Amino acid sequence: MSYYISPRFLDKLSVHITKNYLDIPSVKVPLILGIHGRKGEGKSFQCELAFERMGINVVYMSAGELESPDAGDPGRLVRLRYREASELVKVRGKMAVLLINDIDAGAGRVDQYTQYTVNTQNVNGTLMNIADNPTNVQLPGSYELDPNRRVPIIVTGNDFSTLYAPLIRDGRMDKFFWEPDRADRVGIVSGIFEADGVNRSAVETLVDTFPDQSIDFYGAIRSRLYDEQVKALIEEVGIDRISQRVVNSDQAAPSFRKPNFNLPHLLEVGNQLVAEQKRVQEMGLSEQYNKALYFNRKLGNTAEQTSGQEEAPANTQYYHKYDSGNAAGGNGQSNPQPASSSYSGQSSSTKLTPEVVTQVNQILKQGLRLGIETVDERRFRANSWNSYGAFQGQASEAIAALETCLDENAGGYVRLVGIDPENRRRVTETIIQRPNGKVATA
Repeated sequence: MSYYISPRFLDKLSVHITKNYLDIPSVKVPLILGIHGRKGEGKSFQCELAFERMGINVVYMSAGELESPDAGDPGRLVRLRYREASELVKVRGKMAVLLINDIDAGAGRVDQYTQYTVNTQNVNGTLMNIADNPTNVQLPGSYELDPNRRVPIIVTGNDFSTLYAPLIRDGRMDKFFWEPDRADRVGIVSGIFEADGVNRSAVETLVDTFPDQSIDFYGAIRSRLYDEQVKALIEEVGIDRISQRVVNSDQAAPSFRKPNFNLPHLLEVGNQLVAEQKRVQEMGLSEQYNKALYFNRKLGNTAEQTSGQEEAPANTQYYHKYDSGNAAGGNGQSNPQPASSSYSGQSSSTKLTPEVVTQVNQILKQGLRLGIETVDERRFRANSWNSYGAFQGQASEAIAALETCLDENAGGYVRLVGIDPENRRRVTETIIQRPNGKVATA
């Protein structure tokens, strides 16, 4: 079976790899090539086809190797694999590359709930150091005077915006967004069904019928066509004896006849897969289990909780240390104030104090993401906070969620968190409620 290699993909990969093995005067060549795009579009498989076509030796790493219970191990492993690739060039006399698959799954930070560990920092620092000094990559505890061979690094992933920004800057990483066009899709899908005798016109119709599906979708169609024959084999052998028939059996391996690969059958199976995808998207069961997701998606109508008649805050426990000199009395307790009617054109509240509303509006006005976190008295001592929700842009949703959060956690701690969405770092953390009406201290 001959698989299709996209000319655009092959050109980008071959140019990057070759440039790293050439000595071009006064030209700084990025060591890393980052290939990113939607899931299931065949990034890793296209890389393997290109490597095979160019006769390149490959040292592989996966996202799962970028974390370890032992601090420092992933960073050391990156250096070790890089030196292995460098040694392959010397021993075999051919180009070699280090390929790290799905790097954003291991070193990326998707949101404020993603744990950022010492190992993540070490991996980022190690890759940046190798990119800056590709011929001087040393292992901990040893130092060699002879430079090692420069070896290009290829990384794949879905969303590189989750990676550490200095790592992906120009000069260290060359970026390539892989989105196969129609010609690429037809070529790749034709390669998938080539052994099955599906003609090109049928492949084109299949691709045009499901234009938004990833490449893996068409491979799943082909796999689904054999389900009936596998089911028949299980019924023939017996479900209690299928293990002995398939694994370590003295009999010949089961043979399967060619399924029906005509176009109507392919479209039927494709529609079945699409229907299953829609069921997953429409169920939304996570909203019943994850309160954070619930408030992120469903709080558009919570404004109806506010009554037509404005009321002062029910108690004095809603307090913010921002502008505490005006809000707190000499005994450290907050003074009840009427609710603010507006704040620079932003949303207000009839339940929260003006200081809290001001802080919410200021966080969102600065373009930050607002996080709401809660914790009880016992877990507060261990600094083990739970996320209640995250919001960006719409102050009305954030204020409605905060009102509900304070009502549901009247006996616990509640704090607001301002998060920079670009680098996923916390800019500010402020406790606005303490148990028993205690106010936050500066």
